[in-house]
Amino acid sequence: MTAPAPGDLLSPAQLNRALLARQHLLDRHEGPALGVVEHLVGQQAQNAWSPYVGLWSRVADFGHAELGDAFWARTVARIAVMRGTIHLVTRQDALVLPALMAPIYARDLQVNAQHAAALRGVDVPAVAAAARSLVEDEPRVTTDLGRLLAERWPSVAPGSLAYAARDTLPLVQVPPRGVWGRSGATTWTTADAWFGSASADLSDPAVRLHELERLVLRYLRAFGPASVTDVQSWSGLGGLRDVVNRLGDRIVRYRADPAPGGVRPRELLDVPDGLLPDPQTPAPVRFLPDYDNVLLGHADRTRIVSQEHRRLLASPNGVIPATFLLDGRVAGTWAVSRTGGEPATLTVRPFAAVSASDRRLLEDEAAGLVRFMADEADTHRVLVVDD
Repeated sequence: MTAPAPGDLLSPAQLNRALLARQHLLDRHEGPALGVVEHLVGQQAQNAWSPYVGLWSRVADFGHAELGDAFWARTVARIAVMRGTIHLVTRQDALVLPALMAPIYARDLQVNAQHAAALRGVDVPAVAAAARSLVEDEPRVTTDLGRLLAERWPSVAPGSLAYAARDTLPLVQVPPRGVWGRSGATTWTTADAWFGSASADLSDPAVRLHELERLVLRYLRAFGPASVTDVQSWSGLGGLRDVVNRLGDRIVRYRADPAPGGVRPRELLDVPDGLLPDPQTPAPVRFLPDYDNVLLGHADRTRIVSQEHRRLLASPNGVIPATFLLDGRVAGTWAVSRTGGEPATLTVRPFAAVSASDRRLLEDEAAGLVRFMADEADTHRVLVVDD
């Protein structure tokens, strides 16, 4: 198949295979996991186990210790960045991304349903300075941080004070939180203290613009081709059209069919050397953790999940369950259970009946994942349930 040229109309199949290739979901990455974390601009990590599954599906021969050791070595950290959610990011990103995402948190302090009213009239910069001193003196769990701040601001709920710190400081979650097989309360310090380096100073508009341009290009390399609306949805930032317009020949432009409900073809942006494999490239079965960014990286997600199946993933509290890909598209959910003396069981729930050959592919991939997820169990099994 002839490679697409700038201005060409890209099909849904082309967009799907491009996304899978760039996400290392066609072929597992053969190098260190840290390179994948860097390339993907982090991984969603509300749950401590999620990045481990995401890396297992993307990195050849990935083991728990590789990521666990990286936490202790302070080469990665869990920190709130894109969309105001916790991500696993590299050291360098932990020192830059929070400053880039600061507008998200500034707005949240004004509108947050639980905490905005309590913080109205509070000197938030003073709270941030006090919180920085406390967590840099020693890492603090959320409740302790709130309690100590309330000694100075006794009329404000401790939880709201701790939340103000979270929205104004680049707070990392320190291990053992996030290390496979370990547990512990969420404990915070600043990225500056944890990594021994100063966080990025983006007060100079030119420096901030440069970092935003770099962020857009990194996003396209991992998620493109994509629209301005897509990158804004992924990051949580607005106003990126002006940033894109400055990129000049650092990007190429394609077209795609209108998004669901739209009437006009979409303009898609890409890096000139972005991977665009043949849309007929076979896509292996892949298992994804809850909230995986491959499902959250676009405003229009039809390249990887149908509108019908996206509705099946919806929940009242916004939780996106663990899913699996069949022929490159979301085809169902999965979960691991451990009950008493029973084998650790990975249950696969397809949205529709699967063929015998696809069932075997699902069972083979799931067999490896359940051993990875329940490495402490003596026995394992896989159940494919056709509801």
